Amino acid sequence: MLTICLQLKLPSSDGKYYNTDCVNTENAFRLIQSIPSKKAEPFKKWLAKVGYERVQEIEDPELAQKRMKDIYEQKGYSDEWIEKRVRGVAIRDELTKEWDKRGINSRREFSILTDEISRATFGLTPSEYKHFKKLENENLRDHMDDIELILTMLGEATTTRFTRDRDSHKFPELRNDANDGGDVAGAT
Repeated sequence: MLTICLQLKLPSSDGKYYNTDCVNTENAFRLIQSIPSKKAEPFKKWLAKVGYERVQEIEDPELAQKRMKDIYEQKGYSDEWIEKRVRGVAIRDELTKEWDKRGINSRREFSILTDEISRATFGLTPSEYKHFKKLENENLRDHMDDIELILTMLGEATTTRFTRDRDSHKFPELRNDANDGGDVAGAT
């Protein structure tokens, strides 16, 4: 099991940094599954249940969307907000698939194009917007109100339309589409 661990220097309570065994989330689950203790059984059962649910969602993707809606309801979001959020996910997915078809394949390029839309729409990149809203690891869109979600959808949908209408393929062209799509949302 040690092959899935890597060592990072992390601070301890004495203020010094020590090599510490670390794993990512997937490997933490694998590690837990290998523990032969009865105390680990409830967590193993939960992992099996979640895994089974994901297999069901592969067979019927509507279950995943229902699960997402249920989670937002449990967090206290209104049905109207949830519908906008779900629609926003679909619009974002359509845009990223379009970028992917046109050769955008690095996280950095996706990030730059997303920054262009957001900056033109709100005057802030997503990371600046998260800082403005005092968010750390939370999803920015989960902390947007109805108008912010609508403007985000408008910027991304318009960017998709410009990209298709202009038949843009090179990164500078796609960046221009993103800026123009964001400008439409920002002007709105």
